[in-house]
Amino acid sequence: MEDAAARRERLKALKQAAQLVDSGGGDQEAVAAAPSAAQGAAAAREAEQPAEKPMLKFRNYVVKDEKNIQHEKVAPAQPPQIAEPEIGTKPEDADEEELLASVAPKKANWDLKREVAPRLAKLERRTQRALVQMLLQEEQQRLQQEGGVAD
Repeated sequence: MEDAAARRERLKALKQAAQLVDSGGGDQEAVAAAPSAAQGAAAAREAEQPAEKPMLKFRNYVVKDEKNIQHEKVAPAQPPQIAEPEIGTKPEDADEEELLASVAPKKANWDLKREVAPRLAKLERRTQRALVQMLLQEEQQRLQQEGGVAD
């Protein structure tokens, strides 16, 4: 309770000091005699000095009343300049195949081909072995029909 009472007294002293300063004078000794004179004087100095208004920056708004509103004029934002890429050959001069290859996206089944490629390679090797084996059998049969000896 003592803290609340002390706080109330300080607030009363501040109010009185502010009223004395606002009224235009009064006794400076009375203001100094207040229990929180340092705080009251600081508050009084702040009240005497006009608060500085922040400088406004308008980018998209055109101020109509420039006399009452102080603002800083900001130049409109400029997009970055992008250099156009130079094309060596005209598209009309290129072959149709080159145009299609440069423009066409990947085929829809490119991932399936990637997945199946190892299996296809294995089957290709088996197929080659089977063909060689069939050719050897046919040659042996031909030699037997001719009556010759197989080398």
